[in-house]
Amino acid sequence: MSQRPSSPLVFITGASSGIGQALAERYRQAGFRLALVARREETLLVWARAQGLDEQTCGVYPADVSNIDSIVAAGQACLARQGVPDVVIANAGISVGMDTAERDDLQVMVNTFATNNIGMAATFHPFLNAMRQRGSGSLVGIGSVAAIRGLPGHGAYCASKAAVVSYCESLRGEMRGTGVKVVTLLPGYVATPLTQRNRYPMPFLLSPEAFADKAFAAIAAGVSYRVIPWPMGVVAKLLRMLPNAWFDRLFAGRPRKHRQGEAD
Repeated sequence: MSQRPSSPLVFITGASSGIGQALAERYRQAGFRLALVARREETLLVWARAQGLDEQTCGVYPADVSNIDSIVAAGQACLARQGVPDVVIANAGISVGMDTAERDDLQVMVNTFATNNIGMAATFHPFLNAMRQRGSGSLVGIGSVAAIRGLPGHGAYCASKAAVVSYCESLRGEMRGTGVKVVTLLPGYVATPLTQRNRYPMPFLLSPEAFADKAFAAIAAGVSYRVIPWPMGVVAKLLRMLPNAWFDRLFAGRPRKHRQGEAD
């Protein structure tokens, strides 16, 4: 679809690959103008040119979401150049295995929370007052089904994604009555660079494009919380209901996520 300055605007972090790029393509197809954020500026520019997008319809903002000043500056640049987004998707995230017994892995946890949690809040920050004043908008936090229960070797990632759910729930309460919606999406397994090295089964695996289609529909509907795909949500709820002893026994010996620098 053609995009005009009056077209709606979506701001997406982590847009250079995986879920972020698939979401950018889905919103482009729907006629949205794009404001795309990633550390890899040239990758975004190459993608935008390949889609035939110009500077009027696609703004590219290099930023590191783990650096508060960097991502806040990107949001402010978007406001100045393209206006107040209709949808802000805090998608950027990292997933690295950790072992608390290893000193270096404590820094993995620091980096994970800096990106997945502080980075999310800093992504939303520049737009809150403008959205409140306008009385509309959607703030979308990308969590994970890993938020439901803690998995061995995934301490940093599971804890950070559980924090995403709680943070978005808090923010939703703060936005109540303002016209601004807060949407929490929990992907199951999606075939992205984050999951391609996983050494354990990934049931209900989705392509990034399939996830983006379902996420687009959920955001448009204004849902407050959704696991995608829904069968993974059923599995997650059942796991949440398991007594701890049964859950621990079920996941005993399960292959763990790669630690930083660990070979296959």
